[in-house]
Amino acid sequence: MTAPDILCIGSVLWDIIGRSSSHMKLGADVPGRITRLPGGVAMNIAMTLRRFGLTPAILTAIGTDAEGQELLAACRRMGIMADHAYISQDLPTDRYMAIEGGSGLVAAIADAHSLEAAGEKILRPLTDGALGTVDAPYRGLIALDGNLTEALLADIAKSPAFARADLRIAPASPGKAERLLPLLRHPGATLYVNLEEAGLLCHHRFETSAEAAAELRRRGAHRALVTDGGRPATEANADGLLSAQPPEVLVTRVTGAGDTFMAAHIAAEAGGSTRDAALQDALQAAADYVSGDTRL
Repeated sequence: MTAPDILCIGSVLWDIIGRSSSHMKLGADVPGRITRLPGGVAMNIAMTLRRFGLTPAILTAIGTDAEGQELLAACRRMGIMADHAYISQDLPTDRYMAIEGGSGLVAAIADAHSLEAAGEKILRPLTDGALGTVDAPYRGLIALDGNLTEALLADIAKSPAFARADLRIAPASPGKAERLLPLLRHPGATLYVNLEEAGLLCHHRFETSAEAAAELRRRGAHRALVTDGGRPATEANADGLLSAQPPEVLVTRVTGAGDTFMAAHIAAEAGGSTRDAALQDALQAAADYVSGDTRL
């Protein structure tokens, strides 16, 4: 079996997205387009990494239902390794539903109950010898999303199986940002958050990404990247702060933009890009995505 370039751990599901150019209020009933595509934070990251030439493997929970079989077939077509995914006989494949209007995301519901119910079963390849053991932990790149339970994320923070990994972490949504608190001081972790998520992690309202990234470092983060929509994004690490302005584009979609930014940044660094170039590449990839110029 080919060794993956990176493990993507977390939600792999079907995205059901309704999009309209109309500005919607509560109760709105408008024309638009509805799509169903492979999604979930871990899957979005994996798909973008494939676009940049890397080979990801997913660690997740997928059902044996028809939707699960379709999802596994989609992974195979895209070159995403699903050999280590936990295939559940009794849990349905998860789904995410969102409505996007002319002013951005209107509402969304993430049904990741199967991922949460599977729990530590999705991590067994990291301890049973398939990808690593407690005594010989996995040493490569891992993209981890915050759709896992608080208890499981807390276990990961102190688990020997993750002690040597280059751990890249995304909160999945502002509502799940505080789940990442146990991982804040992990010595190999890089946090990818937006301004709102940074504020929730720090229990403080920030005006700029630079303020947020600096505070995350002060609170023990090894490295943090904070985005703020069309305003400057900032990376903070032991060498200090680095900020950059995203390209100005017409926004046509938002779901998946943060995942695209994170994956593009990982891919740029894996390809040997400098710190500045990696940040610029990630911002350009996210801009291309929200403008509709690229697909996940």
